[in-house]
Amino acid sequence: MDAATALKDYSYYLRMERKNSPNTVSSYCGDVADFLSWKAAGGGSVCPSECTAADIEAYLQARSDILSKRSQARILSSLSSFFGWMILEGEMTENPCEQVDRPKLGRYLPAVLSVEEVSAIMDHVSLGDWQGLRNRAILEILYGCGLRVSEACTLLISHVYLAEGFVRVVGKGDKERLVPLGGIAADAFKRYLEEGRPQPASRSYDDLAFLNRFGEPLSRVSVFKMVKKQAQLAGITKEISPHTFRHSFATHLIENGADLRSVQEMLGHESILTTEIYTHIDSATWQAEVLRHHPRK
Repeated sequence: MDAATALKDYSYYLRMERKNSPNTVSSYCGDVADFLSWKAAGGGSVCPSECTAADIEAYLQARSDILSKRSQARILSSLSSFFGWMILEGEMTENPCEQVDRPKLGRYLPAVLSVEEVSAIMDHVSLGDWQGLRNRAILEILYGCGLRVSEACTLLISHVYLAEGFVRVVGKGDKERLVPLGGIAADAFKRYLEEGRPQPASRSYDDLAFLNRFGEPLSRVSVFKMVKKQAQLAGITKEISPHTFRHSFATHLIENGADLRSVQEMLGHESILTTEIYTHIDSATWQAEVLRHHPRK
């Protein structure tokens, strides 16, 4: 199987069988394509089944000056997934990535907003026009339900149960979960629907919650820009993104005594190990507070 065919079929596998999001498919296939292009540029065989662990190590070493250890680890995961698929297809018998040492990563602690910072951002959203009503509803949903930005952009009106107080979220791999919807977020969402939602440009968008000024689906990029703008207006100097509200949602729940397993379910994490990062954030906050007040700091 040549490289072009392998990439095409692998992309189909990720989309149709693994049900990965378009962003995930693009990321995985992009990493594999870059590796195969590098190998071809070096005069080596571009037949994926002939790739070796030495090829992968040489590729990572060649790019070590421009890639962080976290980026190298991501690329290795992409390649491992690809070669794992090659084994399923009968094109290979062993995954060369299994012989490659993974970069040692420090524990990543994402940026988190304090409750006061979240409130400041919400309070600085102007509610004088439809766009402000929409932006406030998005921010309240991101923080109040811990949604990923892609989940917020694809949220359906029919999946928001205002009276019952919960949201049905379709996450990665089309997996569904139910997340409680607080009163403040529910009120912001209801007001947006009643006073600020644009007319859908097509009947296919009738049930889509968040639309742009043309009545079309709101992009992830637009939400990123909106979040950064609102943070600046509120005087927040931290480097934040829509995902920061998800991190803050989880951290604040755990700080206030929420069960880790419940937070895992609300976030839609497959493994509780992923959710445990928020206990470390809580511990880091607690340690910093102790040291700040300790007489022998």
